[in-house]
Parts: sequence; C-alpha cells; structure tokens
Amino acid sequence: MERSDLRLLGPDDVDTMRGVLAMFGAAFDDLPTYTDAQPRDAYLARLLGSPTFIAVAALDGAAVVGGLAAYVLPKFERERSEVYLYDLAVAETHRRRGIATALIEALQREARARGAYVVFVQADHGDDPAIALYTKLGTREDVLHFDLDADADATSGGATPG
Repeated sequence: MERSDLRLLGPDDVDTMRGVLAMFGAAFDDLPTYTDAQPRDAYLARLLGSPTFIAVAALDGAAVVGGLAAYVLPKFERERSEVYLYDLAVAETHRRRGIATALIEALQREARARGAYVVFVQADHGDDPAIALYTKLGTREDVLHFDLDADADATSGGATPG
C-alpha cells in the first residue's frame, strides 16, 4: 500500500470517517453498531480534531477499503502517552495486500509524533488473522480483560471492592 493511499483523518474528513464506520460494520458483520446511530457531523469533526483520537483510512480511489481508530492515553506517572489501537479492519475484497500493516505503520508514525512510547492492541481468542498480524509486529502479553458496567457501583456490578 502506498503512503498516498493512506489518510490521517482530521476535522474536515467527516465523510471519510463515515466511510470508515460503514467499512467497519461490513468487515465486523455488525452494520447496526457502526451505522444505525452515528454521531452528528459536529461531534465527529471534534473527535477527529482531538489530540486524544487518531483515525487513519486506507483508500482505493475514493472508496474506504481499510481503517483504524485509536486513542491517545496521556500517562500520569511520566510525561508520555500510550496509544490504544481500538478498531482495525480491511474490506474483504482488499485483504492480504499489506493494508493492515500499512495502517499500523501509519499509526506508529503518528503515535511517535504525539509523544507516545507504545501502541497496544488486544485481539480476541479465535481471531487468528489478527493474532498472527499482531504477533508479527509486536510482543504478545497474555492478559485478562474485564468490562465494568459504568451504571453499576462496584458492589452491585459483581466486582470485589479493593
């Protein structure tokens, strides 16, 4: 994938971000989540202009064929940041062409430019293509992931108070 086919999205790229969302929905077989209740243009423009959000699109002409969304997490223990690669997908018609790797490399460049020292990502058990890609590009850590309900307090949400 040529660098010219990748675009770091900014506040003026709301339409392209909507293309990324539609492509995510198709790639993840979850169109309702990514297309049914999209934010207003003003919200997406603010998000795309935020110093704590990164979106990169892979384009084939005007068509979005890949994309990623990531969050910059400023750290408290040192003056540095981490970047969490939240979503990454490539359209089925464009897989096995190096697009995912090119998207990650673009994210790594942007992470460095924003003062981050690491990019991290999680992959689900059974998502063998993602696990293979991330294994090729980074160091694997086996961790447990927990979702804590924001609407419940710790004692009613199943968590044990510390």
